[in-house]
Amino acid sequence: MEKIVSYQYLQDKLLNPDIWLMVATILIGTIVIYVILRSVIQFCSRRISRYSEGRNIRLAGVIVELLNHTSQLLLLIFSFLISLKFIDLPDSWENAVGHGWFLALLFQLALWTDSGIRLWLQSLLRDPLHIRNPVTTVILGVLLRIMLWVVTFLAILSNMGINITALVASLGVGGIAIALAIQTVLSDVFASLAIGFDKPFEHGDFIVFGNIAGTIEHIGLKTTRLRSLSGEQVICSNTILLQQTIHNYKRMQQRRIVFKFGISYETPSEKVRQVSGLVGDIISSVNATRFDRAHFLAFEDSKLTFEVVYFVLDADYNKYMDIQQEINLNLMAALEEREISFAFPIRHIELRGESLSSLLSDDDRSPDKSAEAN
Repeated sequence: MEKIVSYQYLQDKLLNPDIWLMVATILIGTIVIYVILRSVIQFCSRRISRYSEGRNIRLAGVIVELLNHTSQLLLLIFSFLISLKFIDLPDSWENAVGHGWFLALLFQLALWTDSGIRLWLQSLLRDPLHIRNPVTTVILGVLLRIMLWVVTFLAILSNMGINITALVASLGVGGIAIALAIQTVLSDVFASLAIGFDKPFEHGDFIVFGNIAGTIEHIGLKTTRLRSLSGEQVICSNTILLQQTIHNYKRMQQRRIVFKFGISYETPSEKVRQVSGLVGDIISSVNATRFDRAHFLAFEDSKLTFEVVYFVLDADYNKYMDIQQEINLNLMAALEEREISFAFPIRHIELRGESLSSLLSDDDRSPDKSAEAN
């Protein structure tokens, strides 16, 4: 009897013209609204794209890419939800429609945000002015996208009436346990992120720390690899590397050079006075240099000492050595031309009360020794 009643009730509903009118209204409204929304999005995308041509507007390109990543399925769901406004729904359906709007909008916002993160990371890698570590960029992208979808998932569960407090607490405890288990690896990973953001050095930089000197070849997730001057590859943990005092010679804009030389005590004071100006003229005549000072510094053993300071306007060490060699050769020629001699060590020995022959022993003065000496 119950089956007959249920069948009769279903038959009455199916034969009710109001039901079919509502279904037709929803279907037609969904199709029409979907076509309109899709056309509007395509029209806006084309107009923004044409407007940005030749103007190099980065924001316009981002908006076009986001519009192109609009989900067609979610667009159809939006059309369906809008078409439901054309009919009278039971009160019990209003709550379900509200949840549908929230879920659809949340998913679409998450998709747009995910696309925006990927576009931002791609722009970082393509930036010719700032060369970034691709490993760090990929790690950052993965972390941001994981956070995005975890928050989206928790928001969906909360909207569906599920208590997420226990789930969040479980995730926190599990995260702490995992972090303690792999704390060394995580330390190197975050050190890699710190290198990527702070940029103390980059690929191709020549750095020195401790007793290690080399050129950066690769900045990885856990280690950084250098090519040393002697040719071997040096691999260092990112965490340990950031704990060092690092000298980055690739970013040195200029090199300050200090060198000394000495001239003979026999040089007249008039010529000594000319040496400082002579050195300044020699250094100023060499390209990629900036003369600072040259002074008669001190009276030292066997020489009159001059101290010279100048700057090489190039970070290349070989360039510096070429310049220093040219300065030394020009300085030698200029001093020779003025008959000024470089100092060399001289030691004076004075004998008192004895002659040199008396210091020699009898064995030293023997014919055999003299013959051997000859």
